Amino acid sequence: MFERVLQLVSRFGEVEKLLGDPGILSDKAQYKELTQEHAYLTEVKEAWDLYQNIQKQLEENRELLKEVRDEELILMLKEEIDKLEKQEIATSAKIETLLVPPDPNDHRNTILEVRAGTGGDEAALFVGDIVRMYQQYAAINNWKWEPLSCAQSEMGGYKEYIMALSGPNVHRMLQYEAGIHRVQRVPATETQGRVHTSAVTVAVLMEPDEEEKVELNEKDLKIDTYRASGAGGQHVNTTDSAVRITHIPTGIVTCCQDERSQHKNKDRAMRLLSAKIADEKRKKAHMERAELRQSQVGTGDRSDRIRTYNFSQNRVSDHRIDLTLYKLEQVLSGELDEVIQPLVSYYYAQKLAGK
Repeated sequence: MFERVLQLVSRFGEVEKLLGDPGILSDKAQYKELTQEHAYLTEVKEAWDLYQNIQKQLEENRELLKEVRDEELILMLKEEIDKLEKQEIATSAKIETLLVPPDPNDHRNTILEVRAGTGGDEAALFVGDIVRMYQQYAAINNWKWEPLSCAQSEMGGYKEYIMALSGPNVHRMLQYEAGIHRVQRVPATETQGRVHTSAVTVAVLMEPDEEEKVELNEKDLKIDTYRASGAGGQHVNTTDSAVRITHIPTGIVTCCQDERSQHKNKDRAMRLLSAKIADEKRKKAHMERAELRQSQVGTGDRSDRIRTYNFSQNRVSDHRIDLTLYKLEQVLSGELDEVIQPLVSYYYAQKLAGK
């Protein structure tokens, strides 16, 4: 790992020199490529500098610990060492993730679809929890997000929630969130304190870029309008502003009822439809690298899961990489790096191994 980091740090200096070359500035394509590489190498260098600084502080504190006799100072040093050791592990994990080479799709706008599976009202409530988790993770990473469609449930939460996210490395970090997310907790309506297990499905779609732009022919579309309704059948408004679009050749259907404007709802439904069609085309062209969408989200059954959130044990477990963290509250507050970074490294290693 260290040899590769040193190579990248050396390359950082080379790229900085190239970016100051007038000849590079006049070549827009090469300049764009180099600025992207520079941004990546800057992250690597900052993480490496932090790692070295932590190691230096650890070494100094450990040496000092051998010399001091004051009990209060010994206690302070031990606490500081413990804190630094945790930072060292976290920074090392971040560096490992950064060593996964950049992919052209890393920064692609990404659509997340979160739907209630097994568990009824409790599953719908957990959809709300998962959506807030990703929104807070987006805030931590300075990403932008916007809702595309949602359907509220009667007890609170959502039957489904679809949102688009954009920003640096958004697809790189979210691509492995697809699958079944299982929750184990005592529902607010449970009078006997029994733990219930529910599940939600998460699907991850890349929005099509200019090269993949989907041309939608009006004759291939069936567009229905209807009255938008909220939880419990209460009308959001009294006009037929909600829009449902069916792509006849593929059978793909998208709906949107969140805006009062039929025009805005149609635009959002079309945007989602384009992403879904592009996703299907992508997967048909790359069957060896991606499963069909139905396989991606599974059945919604409790046993078919990628991750479990256990409230009574304050535990989050990712079953694909045998990762367990006892910090559920932090994870649901958007602190997802300790889960997501190991996944990025794991799947890159799998790819290198040809699995």
